[in-house]
Amino acid sequence: MRIQLAQRSEADELLGRSPLALLVGMLLDQQIPMEWAFTGPHTISQRLGHDLTAEEIASYDPEAFAALLAEKPAVHRYPKSMAARVQQLAAYLVEQYDGKPELIWTEAADGKELLKRLMALPGYGKQKAQIFLALLGKQLGVEPTGWREAAGPYGEEGSFRSVADVVDTDSLGRVRAAKQEAKKAAKAR
Repeated sequence: MRIQLAQRSEADELLGRSPLALLVGMLLDQQIPMEWAFTGPHTISQRLGHDLTAEEIASYDPEAFAALLAEKPAVHRYPKSMAARVQQLAAYLVEQYDGKPELIWTEAADGKELLKRLMALPGYGKQKAQIFLALLGKQLGVEPTGWREAAGPYGEEGSFRSVADVVDTDSLGRVRAAKQEAKKAAKAR
C-alpha cells in the first residue's frame, strides 16, 4: 500500500521509503493539519538537499535547524519548539537504534513491546504511539503479535479515527468527519 498522508506525491513517496521521515511527520502532527505535518519531512529534506538522516539532524546546530524549519513556508506553526523536538527524536534514534528507526519495529518481540518502544520516543505520548503503531500495522504490514490490542481503538479494523486510516482523499474526509463528531460529543458532555 502507498502512503498518502501528505496528499502530495513527492512528500508521500518520502514517507513511504523513509522510516525517519514517517516518524518525524507523526511527531509534527499536532496543532496543524495532518497534510502540513506529513509534508514537513519532505520540506526539511528539500532544504537540506537530500533525504533525512538521524545523525545529521541530531548533530545540526540547534539555531540553524530552527531557522531551517522557520523558513517560509514554515514546517510547523511552532518551528522553533518543533525543531528542538525533531532534534531530540533524532538524537534518541542515534543513541538507542544506531540511527536506524526501523529497528524500533523490526526488533520488537510483540505489539506490547513495540508500543513501549514508541512511547519512549521523545515527543510521543501513549496516544501518538498507539496511532503510529496502528499506522505501521494497517499501512506498512508491521504486524507483531498483539499489535491491534496494543494500538487500542486505533488498531480496530474498518475504523476512521486517525492518520492510520488515511489511504486516500475519501478516507481523509471520513477521518475528519469522525474527529468532528468526537469533538461535538465531548462538548455535549
